[in-house]
Amino acid sequence: MTAAGMAAAVDVMAADVVLASALGTAFKALAAALGGLAILWLGIMILRLLAQPQPEPPPPGELRKVRLTYRCSLCGTEVRMTIAPMEDPEPPRHCGEEMSVMAPIED
Repeated sequence: MTAAGMAAAVDVMAADVVLASALGTAFKALAAALGGLAILWLGIMILRLLAQPQPEPPPPGELRKVRLTYRCSLCGTEVRMTIAPMEDPEPPRHCGEEMSVMAPIED
């Protein structure tokens, strides 16, 4: 192989490396742009979900789901209330005294 042929081969290999590097950079930029758009879209979807108004409360007199546990301070009887006409019902009475609310236990 002559010096001119060798120089031409080196030039072709160098051009291939530059082209591959440019394509790699373009691919990385495209991937970063697509990833950024995906994150932006996800953020907008989450904000739309959070911006929706809460549903209206049920009409008065309709039973609501609650999860309250009461304990009688005199005898230790425990009662769990699961449905009530309001969100903050009055505590039931036991042994002539109002029962006290217990802290909720995670199930």
